[in-house]
Amino acid sequence: MYRKTILENGLRVVSEEIAHVRSVSIGIWVECGSRYENVENNGIAHFIEHMLFKGTERRSAFDIAADIDSVGGVMNAFTSKELTSLYIKIPDYHLGLAVDLLADVFNNSRFDETEIAKEKSVVLQEISMLEDSPDDYIHDFFEANFWQKDHLGMPVLGTRERVESFTRDDLQGFFRSRYRGRNVVLTAAGHLQHDVFLGLVRQAFGEMGGDAARNGFATPSVTANISVLEKDLEQVHMMIGTLAPSSVSADRHAGFLMNAVLGGSMSSRLFQEIREKRGLAYAVHSYITPYMDTGMLAVYVGTGKEEVPQVLGLIIDEMIRLTKQPLTAKELQGAKELIKGNFLLSMESTDNRMTRLAKNEICFGRHVAPEEVTAAIDAVTPEDVLVLAQELFNPSTISIAAIGPVSERDLTMHVLKG
Repeated sequence: MYRKTILENGLRVVSEEIAHVRSVSIGIWVECGSRYENVENNGIAHFIEHMLFKGTERRSAFDIAADIDSVGGVMNAFTSKELTSLYIKIPDYHLGLAVDLLADVFNNSRFDETEIAKEKSVVLQEISMLEDSPDDYIHDFFEANFWQKDHLGMPVLGTRERVESFTRDDLQGFFRSRYRGRNVVLTAAGHLQHDVFLGLVRQAFGEMGGDAARNGFATPSVTANISVLEKDLEQVHMMIGTLAPSSVSADRHAGFLMNAVLGGSMSSRLFQEIREKRGLAYAVHSYITPYMDTGMLAVYVGTGKEEVPQVLGLIIDEMIRLTKQPLTAKELQGAKELIKGNFLLSMESTDNRMTRLAKNEICFGRHVAPEEVTAAIDAVTPEDVLVLAQELFNPSTISIAAIGPVSERDLTMHVLKG
C-alpha cells in the first residue's frame, strides 16, 4: 500500500507497506548533487555526504557504524549529478532506531575540523583511484567533454584543488542552504505501517527547516566533438554518445528499448557483433543516463589500438542502422521482455522499491504503479524507436572520447573515413 504525507516544513514522506517481508529500507533523498554546484565548489555535495558519517553530538563515527552493525543492518550513501541519498536497511523491529540514526546524522553532524582534514585525504585518494582506472575514468572524461561547459559535465567527486580548499564554513553554508524540507524526500518500503513511520519521522525531522535554495538551470545544448587523453595503456578505452530522453520524457520507454537492442544486454547487436562474432573487445555495452530535463546515451568499449578503426566503424554503423531500419518484431518483443523482466524482478527488493518511491516522487510527484510502467513499455512500436533514433543519432550531437595509445587526429581520421 502506497501512502504519502507532506509535513509542515515541506518534507515529503512516502512509504509502501509490503506485508510479506521482514525488512524495511529507508532513505533520505536530497535534490542536490554536482549539477547544483559551480566551478568554485565542485565536489562539495559529495564531500558533505562523506562528512555526515563522521560524528554527531550524540554519536561518534564509530558509534554510527556500531549502531547499525549491532542490529544486522546496512547503512550507506551516494551522490550523483542531481541527487544525494543516505539509506538504511534493517529488520522491521528496529524501525525506530533506523529513523533516529538517519535523523541524527542528517540533522546533527558536527563537521569537525579534524575529521574534515582527514576526509580530504580520503576523497583525494578516491579521485586518484578513479583516475588510475581508465575504464572508470573514461566516463567522467567523456561527460566533461560531451556536456562541455554545462554543470552536468562537472565531476561528482570534484577536483583536487576544490576539495583541498573546502572549509567548515563552506560545508555548513552549502548544507544549510539546500539540505532542507522542500528539497528532501524520505521514503520507506517494507514491513511497516505508514502512520507509525510518520509518527517517528515527525518526532525526528519535524524541527528541520523548510526553506531551501533551488537552482533553475537551462537545458544544456551539445555539439559533436572528439576528445582524447593520450596515455601509455594496453587498451584504448572509448566512448561514443549522444543525447537521450530525460527522466520525464514521453520517449523514455522507447529509449530504454532502443538501448537494450543496441548494446544494453549480452544479446544486443553491439555485444554480439563486436565481442561474440569478431572477438574485438572483452567489454562493450551501451547505457542511458536520464536527467530531469535531458539525457545521454553512450557506448563504452575497451579494445586494442589496432582494432579502434573497425570497432568505431561497427558502432557508428549500428547507430545509423537504427535510423534507417525499424526493429524487427522479434527484436522489439525481446527487448520488451528484458526490460519488463528486469523491472519486475527488481521489485522483489525493498531497497529498489524504496529507491523507486523516491525517484517517482521527485520526477513525477506521484506514485507510478508497476502496471503503468509495463503497459507503457508494451505500447512502444517499431516506429516509435525509429523516429527516436533519427532524432538522437544526429552527426551534430554525436561525440567521441578516448583514453589510451591513440591521438585525436587518429580518431578524426577514422570518423572521416567512415
